[in-house]
Amino acid sequence: MKKFPEKLITFVRDQFGKNEFIPLHAPHFEGNEKEYLLDTIDSTFVSTVGEYVTKFEESVAQYTGAKYAIATVNGTSALHAALIVAGVQFDDEVITQSLTFVATCNAIRYCGAEPVFVDVERETLGMSPDSILDFLDCFAEMRGGLCWNKQTNRVIRACVPMHNFGHPVRINEINKICKRFNIILVEDAAESLGSFYDGNHTGRFGTLAAISFNGNKIITTGGGGMGITDDKKVAERLKHITTTAKKPHPWLYIHDELGFNYRLPNLNAALGCAQMEVLPDYIERKRALAGRYNEWLTEQGYKFILEPDKSRSNYWINSFLTNDRDERDFILEYTNHNKVMTRPAWTPIHSLDMYSQCLKVALPNTEWLEDRLVNLPSSVI
Repeated sequence: MKKFPEKLITFVRDQFGKNEFIPLHAPHFEGNEKEYLLDTIDSTFVSTVGEYVTKFEESVAQYTGAKYAIATVNGTSALHAALIVAGVQFDDEVITQSLTFVATCNAIRYCGAEPVFVDVERETLGMSPDSILDFLDCFAEMRGGLCWNKQTNRVIRACVPMHNFGHPVRINEINKICKRFNIILVEDAAESLGSFYDGNHTGRFGTLAAISFNGNKIITTGGGGMGITDDKKVAERLKHITTTAKKPHPWLYIHDELGFNYRLPNLNAALGCAQMEVLPDYIERKRALAGRYNEWLTEQGYKFILEPDKSRSNYWINSFLTNDRDERDFILEYTNHNKVMTRPAWTPIHSLDMYSQCLKVALPNTEWLEDRLVNLPSSVI
């Protein structure tokens, strides 16, 4: 068993050209980052007011094809605000997947709602349309134009699929199901900036979506997020509640609802503007690395996770499948001990104490992937 991890470490080090510690995904700066940051400092507009915030929003909107983009302090705040704007209320239910980063479900809980867990697919690593239908066929009924859970007597208000590691889910099928049951679709596109499904950027299929610019994402603002939408009223409300719900006035502080101090600072946005300029190049370099991983792992007899059908993935994180949990754990321990950072999939959310009582359907693919998936170093090189 030791032979393959040794060969893996050698291959990874050859790709990154160094013998010291190799992180999973480090930020990469080779453009105008320093120039824009110094310009922001010189302007003194380093907080939530400044021209770089607007420029960053316009850049993301143009790249994704969305009509509107609203910058926030992180991806979690973008998703939290998006759920509020989507109408998620206390004691609602929100369909999501257990194989996701915990922030997806935390944002649902911040609204006072309860996540309901459906399974993922082995091909996309994300939400399974078939599993959604299994859940709805068993538990849902329509009353007064709303989808109700007939067991819990809660409204099933929204659905939040996550494009895991940058690979798009079968979002067209999910969107059709949501429309059939009058469930609002909110995409967690935290990891999928630069990923497309059926010719459209992820995050463009539902009412709105959230993107993350955390330090480990494909591009970064240090900490930052973005809500995107094509609906003007949705965009206006999203901006309003993320800027403390303050009504415009030359000097008075009038706030007309519970709002949040979620606006992205100009300093972070300046970094984002520079990073957006190099995003297309970063994606091509990451896709090239994915191609080399795929070729080498296939030669070793392992399955590399390729972009799903109808998709063009950003390959934010490269992943492959081991034969079982014992092999997964051995590879993780050996590589990390030798300073090559690898990671498993997240611990499924339904197995965490604070979410263990949430309603769920059978999750065989979630558990199968948890036992086998290994994430590899994927920084831009």
